[in-house]
Amino acid sequence: MSSRPDPKEAQVRRLLEGPYPTVPTDLAAGAAARGDRLLRRRLVRRRIAWTLLFAVVAAFVVWASLTHAWTWTAPSSEVSPPW
Repeated sequence: MSSRPDPKEAQVRRLLEGPYPTVPTDLAAGAAARGDRLLRRRLVRRRIAWTLLFAVVAAFVVWASLTHAWTWTAPSSEVSPPW
């Protein structure tokens, strides 16, 4: 192997030794605002999901109570209806 230094390693060393870049002053405020938006959206999605689940369960209960879905009756043994 050659004894030349790796150019990428030298570039990284220069970056680490040099002056650090300045951080924007509104970075923390922007990150906090973005976090608040994400939390709000997650809360709204959770509420919509629970509301939808409740509506589906309520619709199933109404359908089952109207059709008596829990009772099973054997099909009629008659081939044709009586006169």
